[in-house]
Amino acid sequence: MLVPVILSGGAGTRLWPVSRRALPKQLLPLAGDSTLLQETLLRLGDLSEPGMAVVVCNESHRFLVATQLHEVGGSEASILLEPIGRNTAPAVAVAALEAMAAADAAPDPVLLVMPADHVIADGEGFRAAVRLGLEAASAGHLVTFGVVPTHPETGYGYIRSGQPMAGVDGSFRVERFVEKPNLETAQQYLDSGNYHWNSGMFMFRCSRYLGELARLEPEMVAAVQRAHTASRRDNDFVWLDEEAFSSSPANSIDYALMEHAEDTVVIPIAVGWSDLGGWAALAELADADAQGNVLCGDVVSHDTRGCYVRAEHRLVTAVGVEDLVVVETADAVLVASQQRVGDVRELVGKLAADERSEVIHHREHRRPWGSFEGLGEGQGFQVKRIVVNPGQSLSLQMHHQRAEHWVVVAGSAEVTRDDEVFTLNAGESTYIPLAAKHRLRNPTDEPLVLIEVQCGSYLGEDDIVRFEDRYGRS
Repeated sequence: MLVPVILSGGAGTRLWPVSRRALPKQLLPLAGDSTLLQETLLRLGDLSEPGMAVVVCNESHRFLVATQLHEVGGSEASILLEPIGRNTAPAVAVAALEAMAAADAAPDPVLLVMPADHVIADGEGFRAAVRLGLEAASAGHLVTFGVVPTHPETGYGYIRSGQPMAGVDGSFRVERFVEKPNLETAQQYLDSGNYHWNSGMFMFRCSRYLGELARLEPEMVAAVQRAHTASRRDNDFVWLDEEAFSSSPANSIDYALMEHAEDTVVIPIAVGWSDLGGWAALAELADADAQGNVLCGDVVSHDTRGCYVRAEHRLVTAVGVEDLVVVETADAVLVASQQRVGDVRELVGKLAADERSEVIHHREHRRPWGSFEGLGEGQGFQVKRIVVNPGQSLSLQMHHQRAEHWVVVAGSAEVTRDDEVFTLNAGESTYIPLAAKHRLRNPTDEPLVLIEVQCGSYLGEDDIVRFEDRYGRS
């Protein structure tokens, strides 16, 4: 039995400003119509049912993850919520415990561990490699997938392959894992033909992984077991115990286990793999024009060469520039040299140190019921555009420091205001006084769009007192 384990805990800072902490790259459709998380599940095809998956994610992303899984048939998947990031080794350990505890699971299923933010162009080639991995993992081997390198890459770790594995065609014993090399060493690895990029994808039986990890990292396994045993469950999520999970040492699968374990196997893959580690990697997925430019969105250029220009919300123009990365969003613009685009992470660190909200949120904030977008603000007022998805509702709430005026632009709204319940249609409006209990609901099968004008002495999102909430928010 094969259980996909999808790790969806990353922040994707190197793809800022499109990727933000509240909406990271794995939850965005960067390489197609589906998000990277959805593509990770869909590329398995008939190897596993979508509902068999175990997804490990940050608590703050839980509603987005649940919605995206539901859209691709994965509504029955287990969603494990990390109260704090402890790297991949503890995350996979708790996923193994969850897979073994599933009522309809085999006693010791094989896990296929995949990051949620990778791109794989050749789905059939990937599935063929997974079938080989399933054969090796079922026999008790610890399996990793090594990407056949196409150039001397210095941004990846490498795996040196040894002798072929008897009985499993296309697989090799792992001689060693090596750190990210310099350019000269990377060229030597490429020339040798015995080195592969470390993809971060693995396969093994639950018992094999947990047993080896307990031998090498006993404190980690003990902490994860406590966190899973004391977990809190509701209809959609498994809330891992915060105190227990936080006590686990933080480490990756590579460092904690694979570099020290015996009987590890690598399966080489050449399937158009990318970890989308930055803007250069995303540019490689698109076709460049005759001047070497990749232009996405409403972009007009003149005498421009070797540039990646992405317009998300408005016209972007470029004249007489070379080797630049330009990325425009509604509230931020990135301009970087192609040679320095890898330093975006450091830039985001500076923004975070300055407590800039653009590190965390887009101008459009996602919520389990829909979204809101700030349109303007000034002393004592703020204007938002609110979209409530069909059948969804905001919590029954009140504000101590602001009043609100709602104008319906499209759709129909059911409004609760203290003891009143009434309907507003497009073009109609209402006033929500300070301290009034209120709720907004969309009872239709079409999106509800309204403009909200807030007035008051304080307009922060934390001025909300919730009395009832269908999403379990306090």
